[in-house]
Amino acid sequence: MQDQLDYYGSERRIPSVDPVLPGIRTPQDLYRALLHCWCAETCAPRMRGQWSQDNPTWGQCSITSFLAQDLLGGVVRGVPLPDGGVHCFNEVGGVRFDLTSEQFGGRELDYDDCPEQIRAAHFAMDTKQERYLLLWKLLRNYVTKNGGDQSA
Repeated sequence: MQDQLDYYGSERRIPSVDPVLPGIRTPQDLYRALLHCWCAETCAPRMRGQWSQDNPTWGQCSITSFLAQDLLGGVVRGVPLPDGGVHCFNEVGGVRFDLTSEQFGGRELDYDDCPEQIRAAHFAMDTKQERYLLLWKLLRNYVTKNGGDQSA
């Protein structure tokens, strides 16, 4: 399990929020907790064959971004990808961060001028709503079990 914060924007700070879940006040808190929650079942079905614990963010972008929005506010934006897909990330108070950027293995994405993503459109696709709810459940269970301590 990774201990360092390697996601895009990890060095940036957004204002801390009143936690919906104990101990989740910043993107850094959320990232640390999600490292214990992302799994093959929360990965996009078309990408599951390549998911591993070595790359836990693989296939997790949209559900993670909408979860971060629910916990931290802001908007979800999407980087257009060459294959026609969209990679989701967050923007809160003008600060951009991408909790799942590691899945690209260091490839830099262009986070400028990216369109806002609409939850209803994303959740109409495949099993995103179910995967989102599963990730919420796993996160809530992890946080409850560890009393909000993300270092556990």
